[in-house]
Parts: sequence; C-alpha cells; structure tokens
Amino acid sequence: MNVLSAGLAGFGTGLSLIVAIGAQNAFVLRQGVRRHAVAAVVAICAASDAVLIALGVAGLGAVVTAWPAALTVVGLAGGAFLIGYGVLAGRRALRPAATGLTTTGAAAGSIGAAVLTCLAMTWLNPHVYLDTVLLVGSVAADRGDLRWIFGLGAMAASLAWFACLGYGARLLSPVLSRPGAWRALDVLVAVTMLVMGTMLLARAL
Repeated sequence: MNVLSAGLAGFGTGLSLIVAIGAQNAFVLRQGVRRHAVAAVVAICAASDAVLIALGVAGLGAVVTAWPAALTVVGLAGGAFLIGYGVLAGRRALRPAATGLTTTGAAAGSIGAAVLTCLAMTWLNPHVYLDTVLLVGSVAADRGDLRWIFGLGAMAASLAWFACLGYGARLLSPVLSRPGAWRALDVLVAVTMLVMGTMLLARAL
C-alpha cells in the first residue's frame, strides 16, 4: 500500500505541475490538431521530463542520504514552494485568462523543425527545472526509500498527459480552448499543491 500511495502521490504531483497553460502545452496541442510529428513531440516532452525528474530524485536523494538534516531543509523549501505554487494557481483560477490554449498559428514545417522547436520549449524553459528537478525532487526526498516510486509516478503522469494532449488533440481542443476548463484545472492544482505543501512543512517541522 505504501508503494501504491507513493506512486499515486507522484502521479498527482507530476500532473498538477504540467497541466498549467503554457507554450509547451500549446505547441503539443497544435501539433496534435494538425497530426504533424505527434509521436516525436510527445516522446521528447515525456523523455525530457523523465530525465529531469530522475536527476531531481537522484540528486536530492543523495544529499539527504549523506546529510539527513538536509531532509528538513528540503522539506521546508519544497513545502514553501508548493504553497507558493498553489497560491499562484488559485490566483489564476480567480482571475482566469481571457482565452484558453489556442491552436492558431503555423505548425513546424518539418519533423526536424518540430523536434528543434519542442526541444527549445522544453530545455530552455527555466520553470521546467524548478518543477521537475527542484520541486519533484524535494517532495520525492521526503518519501525516503520510496522516492523512486514517487518519481516513476511523476514520469507516468508526464507521459499520460502529453500522450493525451497530442493524440487526443482533436477531441480535447474544443474543451481546452475554453478559459473555464483551465480555471477548473487551476482550482484542482491549487488545492493539491496547498495540501501537499502543508503536509511537507508539517513533516519538516
């Protein structure tokens, strides 16, 4: 049960972090609607997240193993970050954007161009490092020996989201183009992040 709980927690955390509206999600949705280089784009997004999550789990996990007191520091930092993230999501829910994700605009002209664009949107985005390496790594470290199960759950969430977004784009586009859909997602993200952040701070203290 502990293994299942850690995996589900990782899945929920990972999903909460990647569903926020942004350029990467818009690009994947746009490529999916046009059915252009979908497999390559989905693979790059999911694989990139998996690598970064693994770095976060391994790096912070090693620090905690070498210096047990680091768990308290990581817990405080991660909890504060989660709560801050939840507050921002709540603010977005109260003040939703005028539009949702849009599929307008040109798609990348070739598979190579799509791959390069996807790599740039993923690896040149500073938020991806905060979300995957720092945030997921810090929450995973709190799981002790089950941190890799938590990490695998987060990786599974990334794969599931991008696959659904890319291959289900034509079905999801009408829904995700509505600001109300993202408002509902932001409410869910806010609640999840605030609860997990509070729990992390409580354990650290």
